[in-house]
Amino acid sequence: MSAAELMVEPAPETGAASPLMRLSGLSKAYGSVTVLSDVNLDICAGEIHAIIGENGAGKSTLMRLISGHVRPTAGTIQLGGNEVSFSKPTEAEHAGIALVHQEILLADGLTVTENLFLGREQTRNGVVDDRAMERIAAERLRELGCTASPRDLVGRLPIAQRQLVQIARALLEDHRLVIFDEPTAVLTTTEVDTLLRIVRSLRDRGVAVLYISHRLNEVEALADRITVLRDGKMIGTYEASALAQEDMARLMVGRELSMLYPPKRGTSTQPPILEIEHLSVPGYVADASLVARTGEVLGLGGMIGAGRTELFEGLLGLRPAKVAQVRVDGKAVRIRSVADGVEAGIGYLTEDRKGKGLLLRERLAPNLVLTALSRIYRKPYIERKLETGELDRAVGEYDIRVRSKRLEAGQLSGGNQQKLLLAKIMMLDPKVVIIDEPTRGIDIGNKSQIYSFIDALIRAGKACIVISSELQELVGLCDRILVMRAGSIVAEFSGEEITEEAVVLAATSGKAKAVAGGELQ
Repeated sequence: MSAAELMVEPAPETGAASPLMRLSGLSKAYGSVTVLSDVNLDICAGEIHAIIGENGAGKSTLMRLISGHVRPTAGTIQLGGNEVSFSKPTEAEHAGIALVHQEILLADGLTVTENLFLGREQTRNGVVDDRAMERIAAERLRELGCTASPRDLVGRLPIAQRQLVQIARALLEDHRLVIFDEPTAVLTTTEVDTLLRIVRSLRDRGVAVLYISHRLNEVEALADRITVLRDGKMIGTYEASALAQEDMARLMVGRELSMLYPPKRGTSTQPPILEIEHLSVPGYVADASLVARTGEVLGLGGMIGAGRTELFEGLLGLRPAKVAQVRVDGKAVRIRSVADGVEAGIGYLTEDRKGKGLLLRERLAPNLVLTALSRIYRKPYIERKLETGELDRAVGEYDIRVRSKRLEAGQLSGGNQQKLLLAKIMMLDPKVVIIDEPTRGIDIGNKSQIYSFIDALIRAGKACIVISSELQELVGLCDRILVMRAGSIVAEFSGEEITEEAVVLAATSGKAKAVAGGELQ
């Protein structure tokens, strides 16, 4: 699709005599495969410049070139009018360039303070000044709205808190250019608002900001200019004021944003397929009860820390929990482990697909069949032909895009990893599928596919429970929404009651329609 088809013209040249950074003909190839081709871009001090595109469009490659993680195959980078060539990230950092990675790159065995100052410890009279570093760490965490203590071990923090620590590390020192690569993928609405405020303050101080996000509402709210990449090529740079979210989506993938979600089914009248009565997880969930029905997508909203993930981890024996009763398809079941849950007909996709869902250094086929070995195991061996057949089926059915089926899971894009994980769970043929953060860090095209897969589950007679921190996703996808706050289910919405405003109000204040009697007593 061309800019002319979209009726939006590319932005004119900035007119700045000397932009902070100028990219000319920047390209990157790995062997015969070109992943980025002929990018020409000016990045100015005191602006927020968004880079958008689907997974595989070249966004992260571009950021890695700028920040010294990889070298370009062709083209040049100018910084402050002088051509530069970084052979490693530390050289870019010394030149004033900071990159907040999409992946969390912290040392789990060190404290928050130790991570923030790793390699740049402060000393006093030749001795590391722990007290000064902890004081600075506390200030930076407070600015970001991070509730972690400077002395907490990073490995014990929730994913959102770890991301905030990583952002704090990147912003610990002053920089000329700060690059954010999907910084809000794991953050709550409140944490996102705080981060966006900080990003704007960087711009106001004259810092150049490059901002990558799949969340187009953030791009619309933040950006001064927007550059669109598609298939490794630059489609154009546009004034942000000229692009609505629908325009961005069309430029990226050629589809309307309104077509992202399947049609809703309305409130299901089918019998309950999953009933949870009075479940408590010490420190996280207090006396929660819920019902999921065949033929509906049940959403679970609320702030991170409200107990949404912990509720289902408690249900499946991943956390200590007490429950009065659990029924699947009307039959009482006792669940003490994930295996018990599978036996009862419950499939669970974790929010942490890289840490808990997949073996990143293992090939695709073993990842796929790991929880369903009975389908390929023929004593005393695993039947490799059957394993390969299952992978071929999953790749076709779930559109897992791979250049080789011998890849490791960690070599897939985020969207393809999520599709592999979904295929893995569906090999168990569950009656109820619980998906925690189904599209975190996934581009629009893959989001649409994931939503279509969820819709197919419902049409196949299953129930689906979606835990999501994205309000648009909950509102656009779910037939009914429960909202949690401080460990309790405080509200239920269905039909026309489902709005972003209603969910936010319930999640932040508990003020909402009272939980209905009968199902949620």
